[in-house]
Amino acid sequence: MKASSTIENMNLEKRLGMKIRQWQLVSVVVGCLLLLGGCRAKTATGTPPKTAPTTFTRTVTWHTKTDRQNQEKLAHFIQKKMLTKQGIYTNFVDTKNRQTGVATGHELLSESAGMWLQYLAESHQYRAFRQFYRATVTTFDDSGQFSYRYDPRNKKRFAVNATLDDLRIIRALNLYDAQTKTNHYRQAAANHFAALKVGSLKAGKLYDYYDPQTKQAAKTTSLAYFDFKTLKYYEQGTRAGRRAYDEQLKVVHGGYLGNVFPLYASSFSWGDLTYATKNLNTSEALEVLLHLAEIGQLKATSRTWLAQQVRAHKLYNGYSTAGSVTNSGQSTANYALAAMVFATANDQANYRAAMRLVWEGQVTGNSPIQGGIGDAKTQQSYSYSNLTALNAAGM
Repeated sequence: MKASSTIENMNLEKRLGMKIRQWQLVSVVVGCLLLLGGCRAKTATGTPPKTAPTTFTRTVTWHTKTDRQNQEKLAHFIQKKMLTKQGIYTNFVDTKNRQTGVATGHELLSESAGMWLQYLAESHQYRAFRQFYRATVTTFDDSGQFSYRYDPRNKKRFAVNATLDDLRIIRALNLYDAQTKTNHYRQAAANHFAALKVGSLKAGKLYDYYDPQTKQAAKTTSLAYFDFKTLKYYEQGTRAGRRAYDEQLKVVHGGYLGNVFPLYASSFSWGDLTYATKNLNTSEALEVLLHLAEIGQLKATSRTWLAQQVRAHKLYNGYSTAGSVTNSGQSTANYALAAMVFATANDQANYRAAMRLVWEGQVTGNSPIQGGIGDAKTQQSYSYSNLTALNAAGM
């Protein structure tokens, strides 16, 4: 990204791109913070699907030699500067004071864990995968679902999960088995999915989060949380599951904002069956497009709009539901997400155009964050940006 907007980009990624949304915690009181090893509900047990998880593997890749080289530098930075025995730092720079609603500094997110597991499976680092998954369970597991956030300084974890982050970890476990042609994690993945069905995926309705201690779920869901490929894998085996999946698709399709601005509403309320009219976070909006692309349901209008923004270098961080720009900052993570959408849609030209913009955000000079995505001057480097770019580079 251009140097003049770098700090703004990093601040935006901190606020919006890391799945640490303050609105997600509106109904969660301070009492939701639990000491590691506190009381827990009974863990659910699931039945693995009968079909092998081959749907999670890719047969075509579009990355270039340059992408691979830059990915190696990025992975080296993450391994040496961000990765710990418990997880991955939210930011390279630690913070003195923690914030209730936003993860900062050296706090850890289950989101980052899932993205790193995905990378390890894709890059055939199976021993490292097994070690990191064990660490992920130790750090984040709570009654079979994963706490979305853990603070190693205070040894505290939030009681609520973030459903998309759980689905991402479940997907990574299945990807490992598909890549290795084993059943090593089939049961563990099924158990984690069963835990979601107890709370944040109850009766086929997907909710943003669930607290297993208070047994309270969110009243809304972000449309970005519908990881259709993973949902279909677990729901296709029964009539009730297929019906639930069809309803989930209807929820997302119903949020389409129209051909003039071909993105989707940010969230859906299960209480009054309405879509939010608030401004869009572009990272979440692109997650919706990616999940649709993965099941062959990305609209041509959406793909064309995204290509236009990438080609013009005008993919902004926020939009109104009418399509006007509400945040003119730009984020490396958003260009990485765009690249993933294009790769999934087999659009090589636009994938490479997006990846060229991704690498503009990589620090190449002598710096403590050399190889990472961030601001060399302030040394701000966020896990979401780094890991999104890392996984986009392997497509």
